[in-house]
Amino acid sequence: MTAGAPTPALLLPSQVAELLQTMVKALRAFQIYLPNNPIYHRAVENVRQAFGPIWSAVDELVLSVGETELRWENEVVYSQISKADSLAWVLCKDGMRVLSIKRGAEEEEVVRLLEVINRARFLPHEASDDLMTLLWEQDFQFIQYHFVDFEGEGEALQGSLLTAAAGGGAGPGGEGEQAAAQARQAQIREEAPPEALGIVQLEDFDSTLYFLEPGEIDYVAAQLQEEYGRDVRASALNALFDIFELQSDPAVRDEVLGILDVLLPNLLNRREFRAVASLLREARLLASRAAGLSERQRERLQSYEAQLSEPGIVTQLVQSLDEAGALAGDADLTEVLRELRPTALGALVTAVPKVTNAELRALLEATVDRLAAAHQGEVLRLLREGDPEGLPGAIAVAGRLQLPAAVAALGELLAHPAPAVRLAVVQALERIGSPNALTHLDRALEDGDRAVRLAAIRVLGSRGYKGALRRVEAVVLGKPHKDLDLTERMAFFEAYGAIAGAAGVKTLSAILLSRGLLRFKEPPESRACAAIALGKLRTPEARAVLAQAAEDKDLVVRNAVNRALREPAA
Repeated sequence: MTAGAPTPALLLPSQVAELLQTMVKALRAFQIYLPNNPIYHRAVENVRQAFGPIWSAVDELVLSVGETELRWENEVVYSQISKADSLAWVLCKDGMRVLSIKRGAEEEEVVRLLEVINRARFLPHEASDDLMTLLWEQDFQFIQYHFVDFEGEGEALQGSLLTAAAGGGAGPGGEGEQAAAQARQAQIREEAPPEALGIVQLEDFDSTLYFLEPGEIDYVAAQLQEEYGRDVRASALNALFDIFELQSDPAVRDEVLGILDVLLPNLLNRREFRAVASLLREARLLASRAAGLSERQRERLQSYEAQLSEPGIVTQLVQSLDEAGALAGDADLTEVLRELRPTALGALVTAVPKVTNAELRALLEATVDRLAAAHQGEVLRLLREGDPEGLPGAIAVAGRLQLPAAVAALGELLAHPAPAVRLAVVQALERIGSPNALTHLDRALEDGDRAVRLAAIRVLGSRGYKGALRRVEAVVLGKPHKDLDLTERMAFFEAYGAIAGAAGVKTLSAILLSRGLLRFKEPPESRACAAIALGKLRTPEARAVLAQAAEDKDLVVRNAVNRALREPAA
């Protein structure tokens, strides 16, 4: 050794152990990540840097390979008991006993070595390649290895160190090498853990790689896909229904009915709507066609639809659907909702306004409308006797469907103590719009709540309902309701102009124009409201009155007159 050359005495076993741990980590990274991944590149760089302390002490690192450990200078520098995770076992099981890495290998060949080791680790038992043949293909210049025959641990294959250096490489070939490879594979099979019972191995049936025709493979794949996509619950339910229909023994049928009693709420909780719809449909069919049914069994079959429509179940169903989201467009859900009976209407009108999912709320409202249109008597019952919490929903249904039969019940609700309910009644009567409905709205003009009065007067004014003229005119003339604010007073004046028509010009002009020296003028707010009402009439007579007040001294009145004059003429 020349003076100043690296010497093994300067290299510590811990430094070699650290290098090997870095290489093991790189093996895991190579297994998980592709070469274009930053983590892959970082692992390569870590391996190269780990060789720095090695080359500062030696020019060649020679490792002895055992089953569970690697040794350097008779020191254990790597140990792993678990063979599945052991780098030493991957090298040892194919016959490697010595691995030599020279300075310069870290630049490129070490990376290739680790990739080959990963490939060898996951080779199938029946593969024709092994670690030795894979290494031969690499033509390494700085890495050497020593393999032994399993039949004689001391005899080296080809008699000496196998190198991949130019001129010194060895290639596979010869009967002896094939026999050695077969011996190694036999040992691997012996050392492999026993296979679990019931596991089917492909080689038990055919030793060829492809033993099925392409068409047969496609058929098997299609059958597998169909089997995995099959609705198991529907098949199980159909089996139960077949047993019920074909077995006339009362004990068997009672047992099936007991299973269905448990299944229905469970399926609803799990939102298995297709199975629920199938259960209800088949139960209805069985109740009508199954032979030898007792009356009690028929009643149990028919009770499933009634169970679905029980208020408690309906409320839980709606809440579950709202929490699930993205179910509004489910065709199976729509089919289940079609099975609801009128008894579900009360729970629906209470629960639907609380639904946050807009699409689901629209679907449930359609279900409510369908039930209400077919069973108007149930709507009337809810209006007169229903749960106060669901009353606004029932009122909205009556208005949305424009049910003339509900007008009387809605009129009675105008005396309800809750202003919100009375306002909902006004809105429903507006939608119905019949003369009888407008009559009840006329009564609402004297309601104690401003919002109710305002909604009612706007409806009556827009409809030009003559029956309200007496009450509206009384407000315009200032007799009752002296505490009306400007918005409400304006609404009454506009409604008066729409209802009275040309006949109202005289009354409105008397309010707008001055009354002479001995008579007091109306308040500016009332005169301004009269001007706006005259503008809505759009008649020549009304515009003439407005022209007389165009130069009024009061700014509020003058602005109202100018605004009214800007209304287009009739």
